[in-house]
Amino acid sequence: MIKATLTGQRLVALFLFGCVAVNYPVLAIFDVQASLAGIPVLYLYVFGVWAVLIALMAWIIER
Repeated sequence: MIKATLTGQRLVALFLFGCVAVNYPVLAIFDVQASLAGIPVLYLYVFGVWAVLIALMAWIIER
């Protein structure tokens, strides 16, 4: 029972981190005219955060 509660709390914390990571003030930092390998930095940031969130969710759930 305690493990399920801890897992739920970690998932809620990860959700809140994801909300902050893709919120406007943070996205504005990466909204520049630069690109890496021809891909805009903002796109790399958004898809990178998305991939990290999915990986962390899988890691938390499988623990």
